[in-house]
Amino acid sequence: MAVWLHRRANMRNAHIITIVLATWLLAAVGCKENGPGDASDLSRPTDGGQPQVTINGHQWNVELATTPEQRYLGMSGRKNVPTDTGMLFIFQDSKPRTFVMRDCYVPLDIAFINSGMLIVAIHTMAVELNRAGRVPYESGMSAKYALEVAGDALGQAGVAVGDRVTFSGNILQEQAAP
Repeated sequence: MAVWLHRRANMRNAHIITIVLATWLLAAVGCKENGPGDASDLSRPTDGGQPQVTINGHQWNVELATTPEQRYLGMSGRKNVPTDTGMLFIFQDSKPRTFVMRDCYVPLDIAFINSGMLIVAIHTMAVELNRAGRVPYESGMSAKYALEVAGDALGQAGVAVGDRVTFSGNILQEQAAP
């Protein structure tokens, strides 16, 4: 009887551990579009050209984040973001978005862009003391894209809500993965 009870307790513990791990994995994939990552994992345009985003005549060379994993990893873990570079997050649908600064070492600007290619919200995202990513930065309106660049880069370029955004042709060929 004692052996049977011991086996049953071990099975229950194994089930609890499995449920906890599964929940953690689902939460990690469904969380914010940022986390520690390596730029080499990000999408490159299919035609080999450098993807670019232009706002008010200012151009940023961007990496593309098109899959859930790429969007989750984003620019986290980076120690610097070179001027005139950034990351464009591409989503399948247009809806309100929330980003956080999980594991980010440098401040970033974020511009949320709707399907009509207009900026609907801009935030300068500060580095959090423990890089836990607890402060939410929201689009407030539907957004299909999000552009992250070095902190204060959007302000220096005079970018404002309502500005029109253009992408190099190769970006429009990229499709977001579900």
